[in-house]
Amino acid sequence: MFDFHGKVAVVTGGAQGIGKCICESFRLSGAVVCVIDLLDNEYFIGDLADQAALEAFAAKVIADFGHVDYLINNAAPKMCGIDGGSYEDFEYALKVGVTAPFYLSKLFAPYFADGAAIVNISSSRDRMSQPQTESYTAAKGGISALTHALAVSFAGRVRVNSVSPGWIDNQYTVYEGPDAVQQPSGRVGNPPDIANMVLYLCSDMAGFITGENICIDGGMTHQMIYHGDHGWHLDA
Repeated sequence: MFDFHGKVAVVTGGAQGIGKCICESFRLSGAVVCVIDLLDNEYFIGDLADQAALEAFAAKVIADFGHVDYLINNAAPKMCGIDGGSYEDFEYALKVGVTAPFYLSKLFAPYFADGAAIVNISSSRDRMSQPQTESYTAAKGGISALTHALAVSFAGRVRVNSVSPGWIDNQYTVYEGPDAVQQPSGRVGNPPDIANMVLYLCSDMAGFITGENICIDGGMTHQMIYHGDHGWHLDA
């Protein structure tokens, strides 16, 4: 469906889960993929919270390829809550989830090719929360806001959008019963549901889309739930 031959895609957190699926999808479409991850991978192992690692990674990409077509800020920040999270935990989450996407966008700014695109991976948690998830939720809210700010700053040069996944099962588990039917789509999501949108947003088909945050959650955030409705009951 997509042809990215000759294109260079940078993907953070590309060694597993959604990020790995995004990398595989780009490769199948002909792109060269440059990954940075703490986990073992074939391109660059580094900590996204480390400024020196970001600079070394960006320098390697430019030395190897000379330009960047697509930057996918996918790496997941650490999740901790108000009760157990330390100052350092929260700061680390924001470095990975917000500072690194900002800084990589800045480092690659002189090297973005014509038609370049940035896609940030946010989360439906940018608009809803569970208890004890403050660091992750704050980082995802931050990258959603960063998206429209970058879209304005890069106007006419780079399109910038974000995707907010809902419940995505990286093991491709098939859920039945309440886990499935609580979502209007009738199922839990899988990594290709996100990867397909990322590639679309990078393609020329999305040439008139920038500054947007697209929620892919099977409709879950749009379903109002009241105690007693459709068999739903809240245990006090």
